[in-house]
Amino acid sequence: MNIETVEQLRELYGFPKGRAVDKQLSQLEKHSINFINHSPFVVISTFGNNGGVDVSPKGGTAGFVKVLNDKEILIPDSKGNNRIDGLVNIVETGQIGTLFFIPGVDETLRINGQASITADPELLASFCEDRNPPKTGIKIHIQEVFLHCAKAFMRSKLWSVDMQINRKDFPTIGQMINDQLGVVDKPESQQSMVQRYQADL
Repeated sequence: MNIETVEQLRELYGFPKGRAVDKQLSQLEKHSINFINHSPFVVISTFGNNGGVDVSPKGGTAGFVKVLNDKEILIPDSKGNNRIDGLVNIVETGQIGTLFFIPGVDETLRINGQASITADPELLASFCEDRNPPKTGIKIHIQEVFLHCAKAFMRSKLWSVDMQINRKDFPTIGQMINDQLGVVDKPESQQSMVQRYQADL
């Protein structure tokens, strides 16, 4: 049986209550700011006018996302492959969802809000020491912020060394893309790819 209405969902799940509801804030405070300042990795979700959804990872040294004030943060759009799918979506709809991670911490921080793309030199000045300073930044006006519980990370044991696979037992991205595109050329080795990426960070 497919679930097709919100009412059907609520019959199965009921409604959130207590801290699950109360923890949702409309602005940053000391703990959410501290979380952002310790986070080296965030995933952003956007959607465009055609309804297409995009999810993109962003990374840097801990605190690479800048807290501008208790209602605004700035995510640098670091050098990438120029697809800019998420940036196009932001220009079209201005909506964004984010999930911040800290290695070794099972909780995550969720921030949702209204996004815009900025090329303001003053705002981007805080990234000027980067090897490849960003051309733009994603400025988010916060509408919702809350800590997300640890259950998913506890189930997956994501940070456990015992859960890490041997990278040699998994195909390289070069091999996977060649297979997906039907390319018969010898794929780029994992070592060559890592060296190429590191020179371009």
